[in-house]
Amino acid sequence: MPQLRPGATAPGPETLADVLADPSTTLLAACDGGTIVGLAVVAVYRRLSGVSAHLHDVVVDGAARRRGGGGALVEAAIEVARRRGAYSLELTSAPWREEANRLYPRLGFQRRDTNVYWLRL
Repeated sequence: MPQLRPGATAPGPETLADVLADPSTTLLAACDGGTIVGLAVVAVYRRLSGVSAHLHDVVVDGAARRRGGGGALVEAAIEVARRRGAYSLELTSAPWREEANRLYPRLGFQRRDTNVYWLRL
């Protein structure tokens, strides 16, 4: 998780259990020889305008990068969103995550001209 966001800590068993128990989310894992090397969460939910999906927390361990794990996670998320009837899959990525920002357009994502607002609660 620190590779996703500086200062972030790995989720504990309770957090993982909560994610797995939430019917709107799917936890995806990329494995290399039985070892988890990457994670992502796709949330599919109903809005007034239809079913949408958002891709969160896509992260691959630094030592396992450039082996296709990130792409596999995103492609699996696209399939989850499609299968659950979403009309779109959105994500945000920090500008400093250069590899991720090169990956998403290669997989068909388009950068949107939008204002993103955030409020810490």
